[in-house]
Amino acid sequence: MDIKNAQIAVDDWIKAHGVRYFNELTNMAQLTEEVGEVARIIARRYGEQSEKESDKGKDLGEELADVVFVVLCLANQTGVDLQASFDKKMELKTKRDHDRHHGNEKLK
Repeated sequence: MDIKNAQIAVDDWIKAHGVRYFNELTNMAQLTEEVGEVARIIARRYGEQSEKESDKGKDLGEELADVVFVVLCLANQTGVDLQASFDKKMELKTKRDHDRHHGNEKLK
């Protein structure tokens, strides 16, 4: 599914199952919470922190999907065409960063 259709799917889900979108500030707080859950898994599973038994069953993919869902909600409620914005960003990064990292000794 492309981003445009993902935005439509989220909007359809909100209309069918939600009462309405949470306001933008609430969704921003939710996004922060979801990113925190992703950070917790990454820090413990791939970083140097010990992973608690209660965290070992957490699904990183599911938590990342929560982040994407809230981002799509924010895009919908603020009128952002995220597909167009993403495509534009990829074009910019491709032009700007084409050779940027090839000479970076830290990445060898």
